[in-house]
Amino acid sequence: MSFFRIHTSTRKAVFFSAFHLLGLTGLAQGSAGPGSGSSLNWLEVLLVATAIVLVFVIWGMGQVLLVLGKKIQEKHRSTLTKVTTILLGLFSWAGVQAQDAVEPVAASSNYGGLPALEFWAFASVILLETLIIFILAFLGRRMYRTLTGADQVEVTAPVRSSFAEWWSRMDKRFMTRAVPVEKEADVLLDHDYDGIRELDNALPPWWKYGFYVTVVVAVIYIFNFHVFGYGKNPEQEYLAEMEAGKKMEEAYKAKTKNLVDENNVALADAAGISEGEKLYRQSCVACHGANGEGGIGPNLTDAFWIHGGSLNDIYKTIKLGYPEKGMQAWESMFTPVQMKNITGYVKSIKGTNPANAKAPQGEEYRD
Repeated sequence: MSFFRIHTSTRKAVFFSAFHLLGLTGLAQGSAGPGSGSSLNWLEVLLVATAIVLVFVIWGMGQVLLVLGKKIQEKHRSTLTKVTTILLGLFSWAGVQAQDAVEPVAASSNYGGLPALEFWAFASVILLETLIIFILAFLGRRMYRTLTGADQVEVTAPVRSSFAEWWSRMDKRFMTRAVPVEKEADVLLDHDYDGIRELDNALPPWWKYGFYVTVVVAVIYIFNFHVFGYGKNPEQEYLAEMEAGKKMEEAYKAKTKNLVDENNVALADAAGISEGEKLYRQSCVACHGANGEGGIGPNLTDAFWIHGGSLNDIYKTIKLGYPEKGMQAWESMFTPVQMKNITGYVKSIKGTNPANAKAPQGEEYRD
């Protein structure tokens, strides 16, 4: 394969990929729907522009690789063939992925006015192009090292595979990148602070990488909160969470308003107590008297109780009863809320001292 044929094939592959990327805009307009209007979407423009720029970056790097390949094709013909095959495959793959990723499918959400499918199609293409750039950079480095003979130098150099040697290389490359002690004189600055000398060492790589990450996050933050307005500030997030919590509370109350039992019963309000009084006079007067003074059953107005005088105890007594002592179970006759209301009424008549009150029974109970 001659250099000219390689050059022409690569160029065709690049422009084929660029053609598909440009087609994203037309597909975006078509997938927006009849009610979308014709206003310009800046997010779409930004994504398309980024994708096209990356395509030309790939094209430029491909040209560099082809130049290097031409110089070593006589010496390493098989290497050049492999590299060319990889390049053509990457370019064609990028074009096909760009075409397949934007097939019109109904989307349920949008990003900056773009349907979700379209947005992620753009993002996938850009990610793919970035991956190709890294691969090309790796291939270019390998070809350059082959051309300059660096690989042979490394082969002849003594290789130590110990963990300490590996960690030393990683530390110098990613952690400290400090100058060795024997070469500190080369980076010594003309500063003297009480005998302390300053070295012009490079910043630690981890610190620089962290700084680059913060720059990227800052750009995303600005676009998210101040350009497209997707994000909420802390006050808006608080209000939204409070509103969501209120809806959840209302839904829970609506669902559990009748889920009352002896473990969670609470004192009824005035309306509930009034309703409980009516139910008491319909069903409880025969045993406990019209005013709770007692009769067959015990007095309900004093501080003495046979089975406990708390809300939970009274509710349980009404619900389950004590048939062996003449107190029937009312859970099949009343709803949980009705038994709660009766319980509230019984608690409300404590200390009323009605006429003809029955003598105390049981143990004294104080709230």
